[in-house]
Amino acid sequence: MQNNILFVASECTPFVKTGGLADVVGSLPQVLNQHENTEVRVVLPLYEEIIEKWHEELEQVTSFVVPVGWRNQEAILYQLSYHGVVYYFIGNDYYFSRKGTYGYYDDGERFVFFSRAVIDALSLLDFKPNILHAHDWQAGLSVALANILQPIEALKTIFTIHNIKYQGIMPLDAFHELLNLPNDHIGGMEWNGLINCMKAGLYHADKITTVSPSYADEIKTTYFGEGLYPILNERHEDLVGIINGIDTDEYNPKTDQHIAFNYSHSRKKKKENKEDLQEKLGLPIDGEKPLYVMITRLVEQKGLHLVQAIIDEFLQEDVQFVLLGTGDYEFEDYFYHAAERNKDKLVAYLGFDEAIARQLYAASDFFVMPSLFEPCGLSQLIALQYKAVPIVRETGGLKDTITPYDEKTGTGNGFSFTNYNAHELLHVLRYALNIYHEPDHWATLQKNIIKSHFSWEDSSLEYIDFYQNILSTEEKTQD
Repeated sequence: MQNNILFVASECTPFVKTGGLADVVGSLPQVLNQHENTEVRVVLPLYEEIIEKWHEELEQVTSFVVPVGWRNQEAILYQLSYHGVVYYFIGNDYYFSRKGTYGYYDDGERFVFFSRAVIDALSLLDFKPNILHAHDWQAGLSVALANILQPIEALKTIFTIHNIKYQGIMPLDAFHELLNLPNDHIGGMEWNGLINCMKAGLYHADKITTVSPSYADEIKTTYFGEGLYPILNERHEDLVGIINGIDTDEYNPKTDQHIAFNYSHSRKKKKENKEDLQEKLGLPIDGEKPLYVMITRLVEQKGLHLVQAIIDEFLQEDVQFVLLGTGDYEFEDYFYHAAERNKDKLVAYLGFDEAIARQLYAASDFFVMPSLFEPCGLSQLIALQYKAVPIVRETGGLKDTITPYDEKTGTGNGFSFTNYNAHELLHVLRYALNIYHEPDHWATLQKNIIKSHFSWEDSSLEYIDFYQNILSTEEKTQD
């Protein structure tokens, strides 16, 4: 049976990106479309930055009116093709002609409009999906509205949780003020006296996925479930975790134009990249000195409190450490002053620069991710591509993708620690340093990393099976 799938999402590379969601929505459809009998298209909001960069490629398809409470808002539908995928964009100046993507007081209303516009656009497209696959809270209401309004006969729905912490919460009055639905549908959207867009997706979707098997288990617990664990336990038979992949053409040290010296497995070239980066960042130039790197949003989730607790003590070792990222003032301020205290060992690059990020992957010996929680994580997979050794906490997708090195068996592709504890982090950083200085173990570890493979190819096969199972279940029901 033909799989016609419409991805609904709030961001997607190369058009707009704030995090890993954009990488997944950007990469996965391209791989899925290489499979026989499968076509994936994507629908996104038309943000101002997309218009600025892509206006010449955008083709207007049609316009239509979308009810948002007592108001009617115009939606203008555009499309373009990129790398074998058709992308649709929902335009509305009032909601989307702004700087940035999220963080506005009316984000809830903006994505109510977007979700309703997606459903109303289905009858206008030259493409009839049999699966609507929505991603994270911004698209959660599209699943609910598809279920309630039934715009296409037998349309199946999937809702994917990329990060359950962010749920799209609005006052209960928003149901009456924005959604234009009978009162008997409020129960499928209300949670703890509020409208919860993620809950709406979880409640109404035919199936639920998340981005790693371990995270699928974790979010059914009180600690990780962010208040929604009861509904996830109730729907546990419909919940699966499929590990994310990365675009191995995009993240490829053999062809990456951002780095000074391209390489495949050459340790010599990697050292040359390290020396180039050390010179740029003002660190003492020494290709043999172990380099630890973090590329991260500076927020609590990423384990920054653990790093704060041990960084000065760890830097007493003969190492260098570079942190790249921006985020909460608490962490930016701390790492700025930590770098001032440790000028020859620590650089805090407070901002984000894609070229510097690639150069850090290429130069680093170790990539540090001590996350409090991590649904999947892409950075550790990119690090493996650039032959940097991940050091992670055993949570979510980090646990599923990084196996700790075992000196006795010679297995493992990184280092890990179990508890969210600063001294465990310090211990594993030092243990990794010891392995670095043991040539036989280091060579074995590097060989294991070369064998690690996390492209979208394997994960896309799991998605194809998942889609076909949903559609075959529908066929049996009709029979």
